[in-house]
Amino acid sequence: MKKIKVALKDRSYDISIESGLLNKIPKILKVFNRGQKWVLITQEKLMSLYGEGLVQNLALINFDISTIILPDGESIKSIKEFERTCLKMLSIGCDRYSSIITLGGGAVGDLSGFVASTYMRGIEYFQIPTTFLAMIDSSIGGKTAVNANEGKNIIGTIYQPKSVFIDPNFLKSLDKKEVNSGFGEMIKYGAIWDKDLFEKISTWLDNPSSFPFEKAIIDAVKIKSDIVSKDEKEKGLRTILNFGHTIGHAIESYYGYERIKHGEAVALGMKCAGFISNRKRLLSLNAKNKLFNTLEKLNLPNTSDINKKEIVKKIKSDKKSKKGKVKFVLLSDIGKTKIVSSVPQNFIEDSLEILK
Repeated sequence: MKKIKVALKDRSYDISIESGLLNKIPKILKVFNRGQKWVLITQEKLMSLYGEGLVQNLALINFDISTIILPDGESIKSIKEFERTCLKMLSIGCDRYSSIITLGGGAVGDLSGFVASTYMRGIEYFQIPTTFLAMIDSSIGGKTAVNANEGKNIIGTIYQPKSVFIDPNFLKSLDKKEVNSGFGEMIKYGAIWDKDLFEKISTWLDNPSSFPFEKAIIDAVKIKSDIVSKDEKEKGLRTILNFGHTIGHAIESYYGYERIKHGEAVALGMKCAGFISNRKRLLSLNAKNKLFNTLEKLNLPNTSDINKKEIVKKIKSDKKSKKGKVKFVLLSDIGKTKIVSSVPQNFIEDSLEILK
């Protein structure tokens, strides 16, 4: 088992990575069991595939555990579902000493983490991410949130889990679109931090059926953990993790979270950011083409009907905006970033043209 630590002093925690880890989780969690109420928060399909066995194994070793089943889809990240989940927890007897286990993708983890951060002013939670993207990104670093009509992740907190358990075997049950979404975030790590990793990912994507998922997950988790350990609250370094996200979030919001996956939107946003980086003479044409060639190995959604004015409007309402200006994470080379305080609107609109 590979263990990677997120070093945050008294809030430090381990990320455990191993194929088949799901079966070992009850034994690992036993040390955290103090006789409190436990709640597994998941979705119906995941409950039948994995949750029922996990609950049974926990109950066998005297865990007082109940379940909350969320609806499917990104729509669960809403104030309405947040309230419903909190009231359900209250009805099954959860108090300020209770613990949450979240089993699911990014939407499940984000909502459950937000519930944990606010229920009775904060209770502990444990992440079991089941999608490629959640394994390498959203389950790590403590960002929790729900969406609003005005944009993605508008309402949220930074609240760290007690542990994260990553079992690459979950990937066997994912459809191609979910895996593709994870590839988008995986490319991001190489693009912002590690040129050698970027080159490896690009080569691996030439033959996706033999992609070394466990090795790639470990590489990505190391990068994310290192960045979060150095800048938990996103006051500096952690900002670079938003490469591709400024335009990507706007694209997600524009098309709807059910039509386009987060990692797919980030990949499209990275194309735009690469274009802008080159337009601002930060990134060479050769490096931009490398980025584009790698991103084009993904089967990204058709965005020929994109409305540039609407995307720009959504970008301006992004939660990262300050006094009407939005920070952009750009590249000065593969593996090197440059944060700029604003980008001319015509640069953004021109970048969106390449998605048509």
